[in-house]
Amino acid sequence: MHRERELELIDTQSGGDVSRIVTAGIESLPRRSVLEKARYLQHEGDGLRRLLLSEPYGDPAMSVDLIVEASHPQAQAGYIIMEAMGYPMYSGSNTICVATALLQSGMIPMTPGLQEVVLESPAGLARVTARNVGGRVASITTQGEPAYVAERGLSVEVPDYGRVTFDLVWSGAYFAMIRAADHDFELTADEQIALAAFGDAFVRTARPGLRQEHPSLGDVGPLPFVHFMGRVRTLENGKVESRSATYVHPGVICRSPTGTGTSARLALMAGVGDLAPGDTLETISPRGNRFLGTVGSEATVGDFPAWHSTITGRARLMARSRITVDLDDPLVDSSDLEKLLTP
Repeated sequence: MHRERELELIDTQSGGDVSRIVTAGIESLPRRSVLEKARYLQHEGDGLRRLLLSEPYGDPAMSVDLIVEASHPQAQAGYIIMEAMGYPMYSGSNTICVATALLQSGMIPMTPGLQEVVLESPAGLARVTARNVGGRVASITTQGEPAYVAERGLSVEVPDYGRVTFDLVWSGAYFAMIRAADHDFELTADEQIALAAFGDAFVRTARPGLRQEHPSLGDVGPLPFVHFMGRVRTLENGKVESRSATYVHPGVICRSPTGTGTSARLALMAGVGDLAPGDTLETISPRGNRFLGTVGSEATVGDFPAWHSTITGRARLMARSRITVDLDDPLVDSSDLEKLLTP
């Protein structure tokens, strides 16, 4: 007797980064909050992440988002983010994609014009403003939890690359923030392989001894991200922009400049007075895709000064599909997957 299961998916992209959103086919997860559900999935059901991010079903450069029931009374839905590095607590591009998919699929009824949506991520509430035009989501502005600078002026000796100086910033995950010009990067498309090689060597060297604790979330795991910061340019109209690149360990350079990478950059700049509340920074990925970040109000996270911010971008739906998972297929690791999939 064949052991086949089905998953319903909506594939989206924001800034070129693909988010595969699982809307049906998974049993209700135990635990109450989305954070608790994410940690259950990480420890008891990681087969779902491995399945959808690995050949033949997917690619490690993608992300997967599982729609789950929210626990917070303000939230209309919850979502768990899965990437090659594991389970990030928050992601700007994934939030943009999830909100767009929920609205355009009708899982959250869409209203014309500006629409407020609240989603529950593992890091907490994501407050979303959707701009809806003609039955489509024209843009998403999302505000997650505040970002803070955990440590400044760190350095590590990386084999083949020499001394690398960086700042450690929390923005849904810990980011090592590196000035691209210090290492002769211009953050162009033809540098992506070199950026990935640098990022891999840096993360493997820097991880030991780096903090893994968040004041309220506890142990958030080893360093997963590097954000390469390009030079800041002020345009004639007064707008500020910067080329940027985010490395996801292991081996991925994001196609978008990433929302959390942009928020981390905003917190770093606001902390030294380079940006003030209401100021914006448009980040540009090596492939030329853009997100707009806006500095919000000051906050605190534990003992750290922190900054709210919003990220504005757009997602587009690429596919709606139903895939078959054959649990007897030797390419499917069914060890912790069968209990998750709806019979």
